[in-house]
Amino acid sequence: MTLPTAQSTSQASMTILSRLLLCNEGTTGSLSSPASKAPQDLHEITRDQFNDLVILANLNHVIVRGLEAFVNAMREKEDETRIAWAKAELTTERGRIRTAITFLRDICAAIEVEGHNVAVIKSLDHWPDLGSDLDLYTDADSSEIISLMKRTFNADLATRSWGDRLARKWNFVVPGLPEAVEIHIGRLGQTGEQVIMASRLAKRTRVIAVDDYLFRVPSASDRIMISTLQRMYRHFYFRLCDIVDSATLAEAGGIDYDDLRASAMNAGIWEGVATYLVIVSDYVKSYRGFAIDLPRFVVDNARFGGAEIHFNKDFLRVPILPQSAQLYGTQLAGLMRRRELNSGARLSLLPWLATAAVVGQKITGSDKGIW
Repeated sequence: MTLPTAQSTSQASMTILSRLLLCNEGTTGSLSSPASKAPQDLHEITRDQFNDLVILANLNHVIVRGLEAFVNAMREKEDETRIAWAKAELTTERGRIRTAITFLRDICAAIEVEGHNVAVIKSLDHWPDLGSDLDLYTDADSSEIISLMKRTFNADLATRSWGDRLARKWNFVVPGLPEAVEIHIGRLGQTGEQVIMASRLAKRTRVIAVDDYLFRVPSASDRIMISTLQRMYRHFYFRLCDIVDSATLAEAGGIDYDDLRASAMNAGIWEGVATYLVIVSDYVKSYRGFAIDLPRFVVDNARFGGAEIHFNKDFLRVPILPQSAQLYGTQLAGLMRRRELNSGARLSLLPWLATAAVVGQKITGSDKGIW
């Protein structure tokens, strides 16, 4: 493996992480991959370059997987110095994750004891990595969840933004837990427009084992749809974990594509889901030389692919105009066509919310309180 020299430091780190996590042994990136021009060996990485790698891996929720692969590469070179760098970071991160997982299990158990359905969404998709907050979904009444979190965990309720209120999500600060606990209640989607999808989520959950604990998580189809809502309809960027997580799920045979298509069409986001999967497949292909084996009907329904995304400000950016705007328009039209007027009205507020966030960012340097 080689290090890029003619790139920004963060872009070089993204290339290294992508190669570590996506390239099979003996494969190289595609001809268009920036790493194909790199002359420097990975074992020559400087401490400053390694620190940048760790920062970017943290932001992209791949620090455990990325550094485990880094350690394996350094073992081949018998480079004990760089192995020690990585192991120190891994020890710190695994300690953080262990604490978070224990709290997560206690919170889920407390909600279940009260007789409510609860599922962990997004957070455990990255395992053995973990995101920067803990996301859950429940169909319980919000007042009951707020009371439970305060009574059982002495949690403080964080200030809610306009976006939080529309999406019907609440953030809690729990003593002893560095991560925020974000609980979605009764709705999903960037403005809480996904009511039917949310109502079906609990019935379709599966149980997984994580560090000797059992958690309910969404079905594979629901997991992909939630990722799509987050990446294609809200944030308009991919973290590297989204690529790795979804590729791993697909290649393990965990996706029922017929169920996914039916569920996504019902939610009005099928073209977004297809586009999300094609972007994942194209990005994987750019590093290992071959794509994920997606059904033809997925590829045919994608609006665009990996050629349209680019690296900027630590993430893989999805173009908003015209591509993502068209997906938004299709989703909104679908809601109106099915006469889901309340959800359609909520979703129609998204452009105004996004504009307010941009204005707030320019004036105050932050979109807090809006997005």
